[in-house]
Amino acid sequence: MASKICLVTGGGSGIGRAAAKLMAGEGAAAVIVAGRRVAEGEAAASACRAAGAESLFVRADVTDEEDVSMLVATALQRFGRIDVAFNNAGHQETRKPIEEQTGETFDAVFDANVRSVFLCLRHQIPAMAAQGGGSIVVNASVSGVRNPNPGFSIYSASKAAVISLVRSAAMECAPRGVRVNAVAPGRVVTDMMIAAVGGVSGLDAVAAGLPLRRMGRPEEVAEAAVWLASDRSAYVVGHVLAADGGFLSA
Repeated sequence: MASKICLVTGGGSGIGRAAAKLMAGEGAAAVIVAGRRVAEGEAAASACRAAGAESLFVRADVTDEEDVSMLVATALQRFGRIDVAFNNAGHQETRKPIEEQTGETFDAVFDANVRSVFLCLRHQIPAMAAQGGGSIVVNASVSGVRNPNPGFSIYSASKAAVISLVRSAAMECAPRGVRVNAVAPGRVVTDMMIAAVGGVSGLDAVAAGLPLRRMGRPEEVAEAAVWLASDRSAYVVGHVLAADGGFLSA
């Protein structure tokens, strides 16, 4: 990450915050943290500054194209370029059978997980191509590959769409020097996961079913995402890296 200008959406908490802080600690010149929650975003930016990088929080809803355009423009105006983008923002529905889910829920999940990625790619790719290249990582999920948990059909479908979008974008952009990849977390202790299992007490049961017999930490997924974003993975394009504790192999 040395001297790179990095942008992290959904950077106020969980995997996004861990990735932003890791980028700063690995020598990024600047880390732009984007999200809707101001207090969390400002705290994440402060953590990045403490880790050694210039950082600012930009309040943005990445499901809104005007906000995404503003976010990319702000980064370019302030720092002149965007070398790395980690498109991390996401949302999961409440666990219910398909027939009990609503169209409004479907729209909310696909907006947060798919539309946001499309909009970010739409604005980040031209900016990176114009400067000669860059690296984009998208936060997908093992649920986009295999979902053994009934009740999250919309989330799983959205993440499968994200993986397909990443692969298509990767093939289009590689000739222009822009690498696009995805990280696919497994069961990781985040606010979204805690809500999905009904509270902290539900984490032990999930962990017991994993090969490592433990949940992942946001920092462990961040390591995978930052590796994909960095020049250390310069020959990796269109890949989906599972940081899942063996979940997909079980």
